[in-house]
Amino acid sequence: MTERLYYDDAYLTEFDGEIVAVKPGGWAALDRSAFYPTSGGQPFDTGTWKIGERILHITDVEVEDGTVWHRLDGPVSVGESVYGKIDWARRFDHMQQHAGDHMLAGAALQMFGGVTIGLHLGRENSTIDMTLPDGRTHLTPEEIAALEDTVNRRVQQDDPIRCWFPTPEELEILPARKKPTVTEHVRIVVMGDYEMVPCGGTHPSTTGQIGPIKILSCTPSRGNMRLCFVAGMRAVTLFRKAYQCAGDMAAAVSANFDSALEALKREREAAMAQRKDLKDRLVLAALDVLNAGKRGNVYAAHLPFADHDTLLKAASELTKEPEAIVLLSCPKGEGQMLVFARGRGAKQDMAQLLRSTGARGGGKPDMAQGSAAEGDAVAKAAASLR
Repeated sequence: MTERLYYDDAYLTEFDGEIVAVKPGGWAALDRSAFYPTSGGQPFDTGTWKIGERILHITDVEVEDGTVWHRLDGPVSVGESVYGKIDWARRFDHMQQHAGDHMLAGAALQMFGGVTIGLHLGRENSTIDMTLPDGRTHLTPEEIAALEDTVNRRVQQDDPIRCWFPTPEELEILPARKKPTVTEHVRIVVMGDYEMVPCGGTHPSTTGQIGPIKILSCTPSRGNMRLCFVAGMRAVTLFRKAYQCAGDMAAAVSANFDSALEALKREREAAMAQRKDLKDRLVLAALDVLNAGKRGNVYAAHLPFADHDTLLKAASELTKEPEAIVLLSCPKGEGQMLVFARGRGAKQDMAQLLRSTGARGGGKPDMAQGSAAEGDAVAKAAASLR
């Protein structure tokens, strides 16, 4: 079994060890290691081994029957001495996220009866899956704010975080938040006087080092509730990006932070009104062209200024005439979009007529839509009617 140095000192970043086993796939084990293996929802550490003058990189770490296996990008041999060095930035980020999980899980249990059933520390954010006693799958905005306030106050208290292996007798009487998943070598983590749970992960020495905790979302997940969050420098980075984005948006609408949202809403409403007016004008222009070129009961034209929505609205207006037949096209990429329609009194099958031109598409006898690579589909259809 590997002596796991991170149990005694999560801040240990460099150590000496000896290779005691190797296996196919580039895996090797040491007699002692500070590298954390993937477990409990926390990802593995990365870093390097120095063997003589060679530097090898750790690409994965796993634990099997108490032995910590390291995957390397080069060959090694049993008996070689190793100087190991972990990637501290990655380790400390995981420590902050993992401890942030403890804070949220413990507070959610105390405040809402939420029982944690899963944890995942991702590259950008982390998630906690939990069940609520009343079957709810989300928290209200007010409850999320209260949960955030509670955990961040506890962070600011800078309470000590203690990790140790209690005796079986001591373990029996400890008021842990949940039961351990192992029966031997159970490790307990305590934060202040509000969180106690079995855990083999790495944690900061005080809650203050977790940094700010921000809940990003609270959503249903397979009948349970999922909290998505960031902690520490991830939260600081998020705040920085959000502040910059909010500032840029406020400047874009010539407003300050307090009035930017209302200013943006006004601009959006004005833009929507302008788009509606433009669409109405396009439909009127289309109707002018079609009425000018009408032959009998047939309205047929290619409208280079129109779009699909304009064709549909023009066709809807013209087919109020019972005998009207409307054959329309507009540009679509290198080809054309087609809309063929008829009034209630006309007998022609529009879907069949559209396909007879060689266009792709279909629909019902009174309305068909499609596309054509060539530009003469409307002319072909009009000619066949004549």
